[in-house]
Order: sequence, then structure tokens, then C-alpha cells
Amino acid sequence: MAASALLAIGLSRPAAAQNDNRVPIPLGSKKNAPVSIAAPPILVVEPVAMMIAAFDMDGDGRVTRDEMRKGVAKSFDAIDTGHAGKLGYIAFSDWAQKWLGDPNALPGAYETDTDSDNQITLAELQAKFDQIFTRLDKDKDGVLTRAELLTIRAFPMGDGGKRGKRGG
Repeated sequence: MAASALLAIGLSRPAAAQNDNRVPIPLGSKKNAPVSIAAPPILVVEPVAMMIAAFDMDGDGRVTRDEMRKGVAKSFDAIDTGHAGKLGYIAFSDWAQKWLGDPNALPGAYETDTDSDNQITLAELQAKFDQIFTRLDKDKDGVLTRAELLTIRAFPMGDGGKRGKRGG
């Protein structure tokens, strides 16, 4: 009986070790000293960058300003079903839902509607995308690569509120 109990304990140890979430203590540190492990940088993609990447019409992994402008026009036309040449804020929200994945994704209606008439024209949308293209084109060669469409963050989002808190 005692042998079977010892065998059961011995067999369960490898499984328990696999679920062990303890962090090994670095050599030379105090046993109870807190150990922090820096999170590796992460890559993120803005919704607008994902949209721009989808405008790569020739499949070369690069998006030219012309490809982007044609894609933006096509996306605008898909929502402007009445061909009025402008979108109200609700229709723009529908556009953002379809093309950016969320009705609140950026660019937003207020920053795109430069004349504040509560309507977004294709020209206003193209102007906003031209600004975004210029911001993303890190090497200023007039072409966006997949690497330029990625954003590298040194810390993961949701870091427990440790950044930006004031002492007190």
C-alpha cells in the first residue's frame, strides 16, 4: 500500500513541475528579492495600416500612394451607395466598421471632416490618408512596406498602469 502511494506521488511530480509558474532566482541575488522580467517588444498594426496593406494591388508586398488612393476611393464608393460624393458621420462609422474593423477606429470622422460640415467627402478622406501615408513612410521613398506598417512597442499594452502614474 505504501509503495503504491509513493509511486502515485512520484508519477504526479512531473505534471506538477510543468505547471510550476515560479521564476528561477538569478545567481548572486537575494533569495526573497523581487525579480522582474522585461517583456519583449511587441509588434502591433494600426487598423488603418492593415487597410492600407490590403490595397497592394499587384501583390508585391508594397503599397504605393496611387494604390492606396485607388483603394480608398473603392472603399468610399462601397459605402456611398447613393453616389452623393459625401458621407454623413453615421455612414462614415459604417465605413470604419467595414474597412477598419471598428466604428471608432482612427481616422475618426471629426479629424477627417476638415471643413466641419458634418459630411466627409472623398477628397477629405484622401487627404487624411495622404497624411497617414506620409507618417508611415519612414524612409520617405513613396512606398509602404509591411515593415513600415508595423509599430514596435517596447512594452505590452496593459502593463498594469505602471507607466505614467504619479508618485504620491
